[in-house]
Amino acid sequence: MIKEILKNITGRKSAQSFPENFRISPEEAAQVLDLQKRIGKIFGRSLRIRQVDAGSCNACEWECTALTSPVYDIQRFGIDFVASPRHADALLVSGPVSRQMELPLRKTYLATPEPRLIIACGDCAADGGIYRGSYAVADGVAQVIPVDCLIPGCPPSPRTIIAGLMQLLERLIH
Repeated sequence: MIKEILKNITGRKSAQSFPENFRISPEEAAQVLDLQKRIGKIFGRSLRIRQVDAGSCNACEWECTALTSPVYDIQRFGIDFVASPRHADALLVSGPVSRQMELPLRKTYLATPEPRLIIACGDCAADGGIYRGSYAVADGVAQVIPVDCLIPGCPPSPRTIIAGLMQLLERLIH
């Protein structure tokens, strides 16, 4: 084992190459800079999001977690996820809103300071998704609290979530 440790310390490991299919165009790079400017204009250089799971299957949460990975690194834009709705500018809600989550979602909404943005993330949050019509769900976030932005998909990819945030910020500027 000591030999392996010494070999790792003294030897050089080859770096993994960057994926070829992950190149971005100059237009996409310009969109990234534009997103930073929009956030700076509206929120004073930072946008804090409280993610609320209202009975989802966790697929949307995984995609939101991917936003903070080194690949997407949403924190470089000044966007960050916070643990308390009292520190949030926006709520990102996923799931069809189960009956047990209606009251906690309303309380979270009321705990978020004004002006607050509500983002429904995923098809379930939009209209209940595959659970629509069930006795156990409220058929989407809009049935419980007002929604400012809808991000479609089951689950929406991190790029789709970023695009949805950009569209929301565009509407707020104009």
